[in-house]
Amino acid sequence: MKIHEYQAKEVLRNYGVPTPRGIPCFSVEEAGDAARKLGGKVWVVKAQIHAGGRGKGGGVKVARSLDEVKSWAGKILGMQLLTHQTGPEGQKVRRLLIEEGADIAKELYVGIVVDRVTQKVCVMASSEGGMDIEEVAAKTPEKIHKIFLDPEKGLTDADGESLAAAIGVPAASVPKARAVLQGLVRAFWDTDASLAEINPLILTGSGDVVALDAKMNFDENALFRHPEITAMRDLDEEDPYEIEASKHDLSYISLDGDIGCMVNGAGLAMATMDTIKLYGAEPANFLDVGGGATAEKVTAAFKIMLSNAKVKAILVNIFGGIMKCDTIASGIVTAAKEVKLGVPLVVRMKGTNEELGRKILAESGLPIISADNMAQAAERVVAAARSSKGGR
Repeated sequence: MKIHEYQAKEVLRNYGVPTPRGIPCFSVEEAGDAARKLGGKVWVVKAQIHAGGRGKGGGVKVARSLDEVKSWAGKILGMQLLTHQTGPEGQKVRRLLIEEGADIAKELYVGIVVDRVTQKVCVMASSEGGMDIEEVAAKTPEKIHKIFLDPEKGLTDADGESLAAAIGVPAASVPKARAVLQGLVRAFWDTDASLAEINPLILTGSGDVVALDAKMNFDENALFRHPEITAMRDLDEEDPYEIEASKHDLSYISLDGDIGCMVNGAGLAMATMDTIKLYGAEPANFLDVGGGATAEKVTAAFKIMLSNAKVKAILVNIFGGIMKCDTIASGIVTAAKEVKLGVPLVVRMKGTNEELGRKILAESGLPIISADNMAQAAERVVAAARSSKGGR
């Protein structure tokens, strides 16, 4: 789960991380009122979407008068903001953050992620703030400094000061930078975050260390422990298919292809998508129905896949372990009849009650294409998709 910049800053402030004063807004009028409330002579009008690169896309503007604040707010609100993280369709801006101007002397980067290789939490820092960290890693990897945390110790004073010094924080500001780093680490641990990033973390002319931007993502499996984080969810920023899938406890992610996939088990789902790509096509989604799928759950899965107008064929790939093949076959038949399936359907089943499942499909009267193995299933669904005009 992702949250907006202004929400991430709210979280970080609870852990002692300094941020500029700012007020979230939903209209031009609110933006003007926010600037007046903040006072000063310089404000920043910032689009709030769940994507990076907002400045490059025209979603972050500096204003030097109240009229400029309103002018920029009017131009940014409602715009379809296109960045390297939004995809070609961009994202509509529905919220703004009006923030006081900052005295920027130097821009730095700090971030925390879970490193899958070492199976540890990694704190990264760089002197190259304000840039895409991926670009820094690719061109100047020596400028990224890392510390892998011991969960019992967290970020020690010595490690925090060493990391701050390594990225060019002046000696007088090192204690402040260390406190920010330790606050960021505590926020990451306490909220079950999967990502916590400040880019840029700035040094001001007076030597203060301030989070000028902030980004946090959270482990959805741990949200039951954090109702205050769940309350920050913005459904307008999420894929409508994924929202609907979550209501039925389905693991679903939209992709760009035209072959719908329904599989039980994340590993098998990934292998299925790889096999489709091997045969020259692209999956339209990742969809894991889990080990306890009911006919209702399968029907919901079909409806979600078919609501995507790009889908030209569907591949169901089931391994019957906990989930028995006859149960999933009954669900497929019920779902196909209820949604009036209008695209080719390829089904491959292996495992418990496999023969009974095949019998149910064969006697259903539906034009289901069966397959004996993954390669055959992928080959047949790709051929079916290429000959299909789609339809619902």
